[in-house]
Amino acid sequence: MIHIILYEPEIPQNTGALIRLSANMGAHLHLIKPYAFDLSEKKVRRAGLDYAELAHLYEHESLEACLQSVKPNRVFALTTKTTQYYTAQTFVNNDAFLFGPETRGLPKDIIESLPESQRLTIPMIPGGRSMNLANAVSVMAYEAWRQLSFNMNLS
Repeated sequence: MIHIILYEPEIPQNTGALIRLSANMGAHLHLIKPYAFDLSEKKVRRAGLDYAELAHLYEHESLEACLQSVKPNRVFALTTKTTQYYTAQTFVNNDAFLFGPETRGLPKDIIESLPESQRLTIPMIPGGRSMNLANAVSVMAYEAWRQLSFNMNLS
């Protein structure tokens, strides 16, 4: 399985869209508190439609608590602060993909706590600052799922 970790997400519509994405691909979606909205907000429900019941959605008080609970094989940080493309790695079952808040990205100390090989970026044209969170997660999650032969029944 794939683990998608959202560190302190800020925009409810992005989280709602990712609830729907994770439900449709069988990924586990982890939300790290605090986040800037309530999961019961209308914006989250509307974006996630009726997929919340189908999603594997988990809330965690901290990143450390999440990682202790999940025990991922590896954690990959998605950041604009590296040059290694997300396509440069081979992903395996139980890898986790960590994304920062929409307005500021992952904190520097979290990025630097991971080996350089586990810091990935999605290419953009020169001058591009960042992608929408839901879009970036979709790109990364589908690449990992493709590498796993679109199989989410991995134990």
